[in-house]
Amino acid sequence: MPRHLLADPVFVRALRERDFTTVFAIAHDAGISFNRIAEACALKAERVSQIARGTTSVTALTTVERIAGGLRIPGALLGLAAQPWENTAVLSTESDHGEDPMKRRNLLRGALAAGLTAPALAALTAARTDVDQALSPGALEDLADLEAAAESYGYGYHGQQPTRVLADLVTDFTTLRPLLTVPQPAPVRARLCRTAGQMAGMTAIVLHDLGSRRESRAWFNTAARAAAESGDDQLHAWVLAREAMVPLNYGAPKAAASLAERARHVAGHRPTAAATLAAAVAARAYALNHQSEQARAALEAADALMDRLPESERSDTWLTYGEQKHHVHLSHAFTTLGDTRLAHVSQERALELSAPTSTMTRTLLNIDTATCSHHDGDTEQACRRAVTALTALPDDYRTGLVRRRALDLYEAIPTQHHHERAVQELRNVLAA
Repeated sequence: MPRHLLADPVFVRALRERDFTTVFAIAHDAGISFNRIAEACALKAERVSQIARGTTSVTALTTVERIAGGLRIPGALLGLAAQPWENTAVLSTESDHGEDPMKRRNLLRGALAAGLTAPALAALTAARTDVDQALSPGALEDLADLEAAAESYGYGYHGQQPTRVLADLVTDFTTLRPLLTVPQPAPVRARLCRTAGQMAGMTAIVLHDLGSRRESRAWFNTAARAAAESGDDQLHAWVLAREAMVPLNYGAPKAAASLAERARHVAGHRPTAAATLAAAVAARAYALNHQSEQARAALEAADALMDRLPESERSDTWLTYGEQKHHVHLSHAFTTLGDTRLAHVSQERALELSAPTSTMTRTLLNIDTATCSHHDGDTEQACRRAVTALTALPDDYRTGLVRRRALDLYEAIPTQHHHERAVQELRNVLAA
């Protein structure tokens, strides 16, 4: 562990409290990758990354001891006895005081005279880490950590509040900066840009879901630039298709259709997740713009691509395109077209495939079902369904996209019905 950190009050307090989320995060910011921490402490890199993000904690004494030994943290700072290597710590400080290398050589010889004992191994480790910490951070190791993090974020909210996911995403995104600001081999640079594009795109998705349109568009712009530089056309198309959902969901269907068509062009004709998503989003945009012929053509294209989509791109993540996601898009498109029979088929299938923790998705599907009731002439039932869906949500979810979709339903109800009790209940919930 760099010596300046052992004098940092924030770091020392985190050690005394055994707050390894802060310890690992600060160490990482100081240039020690999660892979290096994992190797030194005999932990899995994935677990170190989870600890640093606060999704898991360290409670076992044996693990605390491994961390103390691996990172050369004095036992007293962690409430432990002095560690075996501490009585040889002088060996790692001799050169800091301008001592003759010969003195270090003699000290090492003395420590090794009894063989590869714990103090001798500690002295060797100290000599190595003095130089190791002076080297530039391992870009490939840090990149592997970040790629794994991006993959895990792709699985969505998993019942977590969107604001928490947003905080974690942006924290990890900022760790890309030091890697992007130094020259890298072209393949590494491409991977860095790809990861940046994924993380920026997912950050934009969360901001969109929270109703922050301007910030969402800014992050999509960053994601598009990163994706374009990475050379990954499918990622670039995915970013454009996801960006199209901002104007799509906030009252600008023409702009959404334009972006979706750009995404379809970039994606090409192969059956990929990005191409399928782009066609589905285009269909929704055309439906909202009352271009039913173009909407149904785009729906046919999306279905055809979905039928040929490889299994590797069908998982249920933000970065891929599974059957559940397909039916969520079809539900909205058919609901908007007034084709309630097909809309109900997709709503039922999407709900069947959605995890109970998919709070926002299930609510949007229930609001689509409510809107279908209005299309079929039962406005009272429509309002009651929408109210039930909204009031079941935590406050943090009752904003942004969910509120916008429910407001669309309310605004579609003719004014002569606004005095009715069910309609007033919907209005009151939206106003709360």
